Amino acid sequence: MNGGDLDSVLASVRACTLCAEHLPLGPRPIVRMKPSARIVIIGQAPGTKVHESGIPWNDASGDRLRDWLSIDKDTFYDEGRIAIMPMGFCYPGRDPKGGDMPPRPECAPEWHDRLWPHIPNIGLTLLVGGYAQTRYLGKTRAKTMTATVQDFQTHLANGFLPTPHPSWRTAGWQKKNPWFETDLLPVLRDRVAALL
Repeated sequence: MNGGDLDSVLASVRACTLCAEHLPLGPRPIVRMKPSARIVIIGQAPGTKVHESGIPWNDASGDRLRDWLSIDKDTFYDEGRIAIMPMGFCYPGRDPKGGDMPPRPECAPEWHDRLWPHIPNIGLTLLVGGYAQTRYLGKTRAKTMTATVQDFQTHLANGFLPTPHPSWRTAGWQKKNPWFETDLLPVLRDRVAALL
């Protein structure tokens, strides 16, 4: 069951209040897609800047992600080419230990399976960060995010490409893992260019 056409499903997503009581800034679901999309980006959850603007990846992490993909903002925000469907559609709040809270666990199970039938032309699913990798790679995921990303060729055979989250913390991770830039990014950029 796909629950209606894409516009009606997206309207339901955007009206969702399923976990409103847990959201410090209230619900503001962020998701973008059209049936013609060729790539879907599944990240974690919006941060405060994205919550305020309503524009996904509208921050420094988005700039880094666009650099990894080697595309400009116009291409990135073309919903007919790139769908954006995070694990949690709303800002989950601040973790007292630092950073943001994890994506709300209700979100992906409630909405992802209802949205997938409406994006049938996806040639690449970018799994940005551990939460997306856990859900979509299941038992094929390695014990660590680094090992999962390093094994990207295995997952690419199934249409998935895992990456770390492109936060400021990733700069240090990239220095420790030079293969990400030399081995993974050229493959990612080639695949993106071919699909777009």
